[in-house]
Amino acid sequence: DALCHEFGKPYFAEIAGFLREERRQHAVHPPADLVFAALNETPLSKVKVVILGQDPYHEPGQAHGMCFSVLPGVKPPRSLKNMYKELVEDIPGFKTPDHGHLVRWAREGVLLLNATLTVREGHDNANSHSKCGWQVFTDEVIRVLNSRTEGVVFLLWGGFAQKKGSLVDQSRHRVIASAHPSPLSFRKWQGCRTFSRCNAELRSLGRDEVDWTLDEAPP
Repeated sequence: DALCHEFGKPYFAEIAGFLREERRQHAVHPPADLVFAALNETPLSKVKVVILGQDPYHEPGQAHGMCFSVLPGVKPPRSLKNMYKELVEDIPGFKTPDHGHLVRWAREGVLLLNATLTVREGHDNANSHSKCGWQVFTDEVIRVLNSRTEGVVFLLWGGFAQKKGSLVDQSRHRVIASAHPSPLSFRKWQGCRTFSRCNAELRSLGRDEVDWTLDEAPP
């Protein structure tokens, strides 16, 4: 409800028009009914952690509206595999799952938000929708979380996500910045301990830790 007013603003009409034209001419991910999956799966009132991604996976069948996650039966992409490598080292007892479906995290209160919510298909099309207006919308998501909630931990991975840190009041919330889990920055990502640091911050805020385990089959 806190974001409903955004849908009536002129910039959002421009996003809708842009997407209509894009979908007419190109394959666009995720499917239209999954664009807001992250917000539907983790309502703002339930959020205790935000993982901010850049934009959706751009290969067929991967993106389903939650950053870094893929549906059951889809091979985990390399960035997600690197997240699993860090989790094995960082979280005692974490076992690498045979899937990449992160819905358990979402239901624990981890908002898996991309800064840009759609992308044109194809490996050359990363960030192809980054200028269409989504940044205005996702900035507002962060502002609403910042102003209407208390004690949220923001995990900002890579320079792109870290630019959003200026929207967060760190006297009320926490920001943990680290490298991105992409293969391009894996050496800087490795050993960042972002997951255990997140739980330590949640404890300091009097909130329940995130259970990062994913070894059970996704629901």
